[in-house]
Amino acid sequence: MRTTRRIAAIAATALALTVSAPALAVTGASDPVPVKPQGGTLDPHKVRWESAKPIRHGRYLRITWTSGIAPCWVLDRVRVKETSRKVTVTLYEGHTRNAGMCVLIAVRKTTTVRLRTPLGHRHVVDGARG
Repeated sequence: MRTTRRIAAIAATALALTVSAPALAVTGASDPVPVKPQGGTLDPHKVRWESAKPIRHGRYLRITWTSGIAPCWVLDRVRVKETSRKVTVTLYEGHTRNAGMCVLIAVRKTTTVRLRTPLGHRHVVDGARG
């Protein structure tokens, strides 16, 4: 009986710690933070984006995604591949040399990319998916 109570107490404590210590906090800002590619980051990798909105008569795309804070999560570059049927946009993020210890705080970010030709009826595809 005593062992059962001890196990139950340990399980309850572990559950309380798991629930009360979120791994990721989201900032309260509703507007995404505009960022520009920095280049030269360490360990750049593809990052999924959430939305691509055509602006300025379809000549540009405003890409929005959720990421971490700099210097731990920095937009390195954006690759845009255009065909007659689709536009593939791939975001790459990395970290800077002075990143140090990184905290997990989510930030909505946005960047704007220029297209060679207006979007028209082409589909926009996330290059990090698939």
